[in-house]
Amino acid sequence: MQSVRILSGIGDKGPACIQLNTGSQRWLLDCGFGPEAHAQFAPTWLDEVDAVFISHDHVDHIGGASHVVEAGLPIHATAQTAKALPPAAVVHILPEQGESIIDGVRLTTGRNGHALGGVWMHFDMGDGLFYSGDWSEESDWFPFDLPPAAATAILDCSYHLDNVPQSVRFAEFNRLLDSLEGQVLLPVPPTGRAGEIALFMIKRYGITNVMLDPECQNILRAALLTPSLGGHVQEIAPLLERSPMEQARFLICDTPNADGGAAWGYVRAWHESGRLGHDAHVVFTGHMTAHARGICSVPGGYFQRWNVHPPLRDQIKMLKHLGARRFAPAFCAQPEDYLIENLGVEVFMHDPVRL
Repeated sequence: MQSVRILSGIGDKGPACIQLNTGSQRWLLDCGFGPEAHAQFAPTWLDEVDAVFISHDHVDHIGGASHVVEAGLPIHATAQTAKALPPAAVVHILPEQGESIIDGVRLTTGRNGHALGGVWMHFDMGDGLFYSGDWSEESDWFPFDLPPAAATAILDCSYHLDNVPQSVRFAEFNRLLDSLEGQVLLPVPPTGRAGEIALFMIKRYGITNVMLDPECQNILRAALLTPSLGGHVQEIAPLLERSPMEQARFLICDTPNADGGAAWGYVRAWHESGRLGHDAHVVFTGHMTAHARGICSVPGGYFQRWNVHPPLRDQIKMLKHLGARRFAPAFCAQPEDYLIENLGVEVFMHDPVRL
């Protein structure tokens, strides 16, 4: 029987892991860890699995890959995503745009508008299965490709019923930054919103006021070789040659929750020197773990969302585009709220669904 079941990623912003039965094989779609430290990848999810497909390289989608490699399972991912896998990984490269035939199943992939090398997946099974992974149609940096029709959809609903568009987020972001004096740290995932925030900041504040840490610089140098990102990449090219020790007002640094990398180094140094909350500030723009929430609980820590997931209007638009008859609202804490939204489609959660 061809069926799909969400093992993890429904009912919280937790590890993404979806079990897909093709009729002859069992596949996993994503193998996440976190983003909270307690949200582990469960090795039992790999029981009787034949292959793993990874949508992009953010930890809540790829963080359990070491278990997959230890089990000797093949991993299907784009060339960019494969760079984040352990060296011993058995990798089969997926196109960022195109079709692959795997064990007789046609898999269509398209760019997800969320991460460098990130893709959505459409499986030609039953009347079609669409798995969005994380996705956004509002990025000025990452392109997004429309998927084929699918009766069954597992959608990124990380923002739940929030319906605020990116244009409003930009205005709120500007107001906050303009109100802060001194240096501002912006913790980011390097393969995610690092590039588009850098582009935004350059246009508003000038290139001399913006700095990327070495990790972001290294990742974005690879983006210079990605034709699909267009001319925007060239606009941030001067940032890739600046010394990481050079002072700037705005510091764009790994990691997104400032629990490691250069971001944590700055937060710790600013706190110890007494600068945090005076002439040094931290602005988080994405999902915040307990570590990030702790920083925001003291003076100098702020949260201002930058849309990298779809607001409600885009979730609804996607369901209509797909012609979906049933969908799972993934990666949000209260998926049951969609039962009363009158979206005209069946909502499924934990139970297996036949395709």
